[in-house]
Amino acid sequence: MRPLLACVLLTLSSPALAAETVHLAPHRAVYDLSLSGSSGTRAVESARGRIVFDFSGDSCKGFALQYRQVTVLESSESGTRTSDLRNTTFESGDGRSFRFRTQSDLNGKASAPIDGHAERRDRGLDISLKQPKRGEMAVPGEVLFPAAHMRRLIEAAKARQSTVAVKVFDGSDDGRKVYDTLAVIGPQRLAAPSGPGAPDAPKPASAPVEAPLREGAMAGMPHWPVTLSYFSPGEGERTPVYVLAFDLYENGVSGALRLDYGEFSLKGELSRIDLMPESKDCP
Repeated sequence: MRPLLACVLLTLSSPALAAETVHLAPHRAVYDLSLSGSSGTRAVESARGRIVFDFSGDSCKGFALQYRQVTVLESSESGTRTSDLRNTTFESGDGRSFRFRTQSDLNGKASAPIDGHAERRDRGLDISLKQPKRGEMAVPGEVLFPAAHMRRLIEAAKARQSTVAVKVFDGSDDGRKVYDTLAVIGPQRLAAPSGPGAPDAPKPASAPVEAPLREGAMAGMPHWPVTLSYFSPGEGERTPVYVLAFDLYENGVSGALRLDYGEFSLKGELSRIDLMPESKDCP
């Protein structure tokens, strides 16, 4: 899985989008993973795991993300597979600089870390790798980093746009891959507050949401169902490399995760959300 999702000021061509403001809240979210579906000759029979998503910063100082996903897959054909993915990134407040480091283990065996940085130029994206092997590459055209991509999705949702198609670089895989992405955004929903004396559910009614999102500052916050498909670059019809579905809240928090890897899919249920203190120095 790619870091969710997953925040900077962008210059947009649409006046309606430019007029919207997006504030992304620093937060720590924990998702419990379970098997949602499986297919193929080596079908996964059970799955468990956890995602910890720690997002901090602001548009003045930049945005930092610490992401960890541990997944245990069980199959009678291939046995038990335990993966541990750890990803750390920093994205500048202007959305033009991105640092990334990824470490992954499979069944306790560590792979070579991915370590590098990328810069957005007027002509495109420049990527520079330090590990596992030094190298540089350039990608023409507009490419967004993860935080900027998240902000673009929220702005589009607020403007009632149903699709967003952009190129995204998050430093995943070998640190060189730029993905074509297509997001399909559904109608706005509202989370219903819970507890004694809570009013009737606001309209339009929401699908059921996890308990942590029905309380405190998240209660009643507008959100949108999003299906985000990642494709390898190319022309014509292509099968997604993977598909991520989630409820996107207007402050950048995500709920109701679904991670589709093709041969199997995982459900990520939000078990805890902590909204962190915000800097008072950034207007």
